[in-house]
Order: sequence, then structure tokens, then C-alpha cells
Amino acid sequence: MLVHRSRLDAYTVYLIYSGLISLSGSTIFVVNMVYMVEVAHLNPLQLVLVGTTLETVAFIAQIPTGVLADIYSRRLSVISGIFVFGLAFMLEGSFPRFIVILAAQVLFGVGASLMDGAEQAWIAGEVGDERVGQVFLRGTQVSLLADLLGAGVGVVLGSIRLNLPIITGGAFAVVIAGFLLLFMPETNFHPAEGEERHSWRELGDTFRAGLRAIRGRPVLMTILLIALFYGLYSEGFDRLWTAHILADFTLPVLWQLKPVVWFGIISVAGTLLTLAASEVVRRRVDSNNQRLVIRALLIINVFGVVGLLIFALAGNFYLALAALLTFNVFRAVNEPVYTAWLTQNIDAKVRATVISMRGQIDALGQIAGGPPVGSIGTVFSIRAALVASSIILSPVVLLFAYASRKKKSQVE
Repeated sequence: MLVHRSRLDAYTVYLIYSGLISLSGSTIFVVNMVYMVEVAHLNPLQLVLVGTTLETVAFIAQIPTGVLADIYSRRLSVISGIFVFGLAFMLEGSFPRFIVILAAQVLFGVGASLMDGAEQAWIAGEVGDERVGQVFLRGTQVSLLADLLGAGVGVVLGSIRLNLPIITGGAFAVVIAGFLLLFMPETNFHPAEGEERHSWRELGDTFRAGLRAIRGRPVLMTILLIALFYGLYSEGFDRLWTAHILADFTLPVLWQLKPVVWFGIISVAGTLLTLAASEVVRRRVDSNNQRLVIRALLIINVFGVVGLLIFALAGNFYLALAALLTFNVFRAVNEPVYTAWLTQNIDAKVRATVISMRGQIDALGQIAGGPPVGSIGTVFSIRAALVASSIILSPVVLLFAYASRKKKSQVE
């Protein structure tokens, strides 16, 4: 086994990792849905099935990968996940066929599950609970800066051939895995030893401890119920917003450039706005004050629901663009604040397991919510499907309001 010798501290490695993986991902995702529509020629049902396949794999893989991360190594779980992620998109970009894209989603789902939970639990263990909220926010800012570069790279490569950003981003992820293998430290985690390392009973014990942690904390039940609604709405939006722009609007001509440039503009504008919004949140919200965190999440999600509804109903391209950017900004800012709230309410011993449960619940929501929303889009219209997505998302506002009142009564 290769022994890593790092002169970089965990915080520095986390920021580098956040930037590099975002650079890889944004290079891919700025054109990924356009590639599926215009090169692979997937129809709306196939687009939904691609997402359903991904989330089904994530649903199945989340718990075992999270438990393994808690028992063996969160570091190796993250590295393995990035490597598999890279292979997935190298495969997808090389063969624009529906069945190959489905196979790539299987790999993507496994890779994402290996990273999810392990990544957050690793850095929380290395820097401590007191710092982790600020670390998450700073990591988000670094990711957003990398997104700007990735979007530009993706647009340039996509203007040549739409599959180039996907293959290039996947290959870069494999390189990132190699970098982390050499430099990623893991000093505050002690894996199970001896027979426990090979015992499925140990896996089961860790999983049951995660369940007990949830049952014993009503706030965790609320947090995970919110995760379910995030999953229920998100698959329809993620798979249909690109199709909505391409099908329901005439894209303004920009100096005879290809339409893919507009998606680069959307990505870059969203990133710049999110950078500004995340800095406001970082300065104004004390991540160690859960009452302020919950209040911030309530405001963020109100804007998110309204932005999504306006995007769905807008008849003017620029109004739809403004609403889409508003929604994407608040969605991006929401993630690190929500993750900090979740992380601070979990016992450190089962942190990766419970965070993976959150991912599994989100995946279950996407599996259940995607096909019905896709059916609405097929039978009625994409606009109707996106309106349905905003309605499905809206209960999270009530749940955050409930959590805020609950926290206020505890303080009083």
C-alpha cells in the first residue's frame, strides 16, 4: 500500500480538493445535458431514466459506502470515489449511446456515494466541529472560483466538439485522485482493527448506531425530512431546465457563437453571484449559532422556491434567466449551510454514516419524484413539470419555520 507523506495540512488539502474537483465537474456539467440532447439524442423519457439510474445506484450504495468510510478510511473512500467518477465521464463522453450513458451513470453513482459523507466527515474530523462550518463555506467559495474556470474551459472545448469537455473533465478527475493519494492526510481517524475490519457485524453495528442517532434527535428527523423534499423536486428540475431553455425560448444570437455559449454564460453568472452571496452568508451567519443558521436556511429556501416558480412561468427569456440565476444562487449557498447544520447535530463516530443516510434519502426522493415530474412534462409541458417541482419543494419552508420555532423555544 502506498504510504502518503503530506506536508500540507488538512484544511489546505480540502481547499485544493474543493477547487480541483469543481474544476473537473464544471468542465463536464456545463455541456453535459446539451450533449445528451444534441449528440446522444436522448428523448425526455430517456433523460429521466438517466437520472433515475444514477439515483437508484446512489440509493443502494450510500449506506454501505458511508459505513465503510467510518470503519476503514474516509480518505481512501474519497480518493476511490473521485477515481470512479473520472472513469464514468470518460466512458460517457466516448460513446454517445443511451445504454453506454446508463452504464456511466452506474459508475457515477458509485463514485459519488464513495465521496458523499466521507468528504464531510474527513474534514470535520481533521479541523474540529468548531471550525467546520467556516471551512465548508470557504470550500464553497474556492469551488465557485474553480467553476468559473471550468465553465470557460467547457465552453471552449464544447465549441469544438460537445464530448471533449466530458472526456477531459473525467480524465482530470483521475489525476486529482492521484494527487490526493500522495498529499491527503488522515490524522484524527482510527479505523477498526483486527477481526473488526473484516466483520459485517461491525458494519451493521455502525449502521444501527446511525439509526439510533437519528431516532434520538428530533432535529435530525427534521433535517432528513427536508432532504427527502430536496430529492423529490430536484430530479425534475435538474433534467428539464436545459430542455426548457432550448425548447421554450429563442436564445439571443451572440456574435454568431454556438448556443452552448449561453450555458457557459449562465454558469459563469451564477458562480459570480453565488460567490458574492456566500461571502455575505459567511460574514453574517455564525455557523456555530444554530438559531441563526436555521433562520438563514429559511430565508434562502423562500427565495429558492419563488425563483423556481418564476423560472417555470416566465414567458420572457431574460426574466427566466434572472429567475434561474436567483434559484441557482440560493441553491448553491444553501448546501454548505445545510451541511454544517446537519454535521453539528451528529455524533462524530457515525458522522459519515448519517450523512450518507441523508444522501440515500435524497436519492430515494429523486427516484420517486423524477418520473412523475417527467410524465407531467411529457403529457402537458415542461413548464407544468417545473411548476410541479416548485410546489414539491415548498414544504421545506414550513419545515425550516418549524425548526426555527423549536430552536427559539429551547433557547428561551
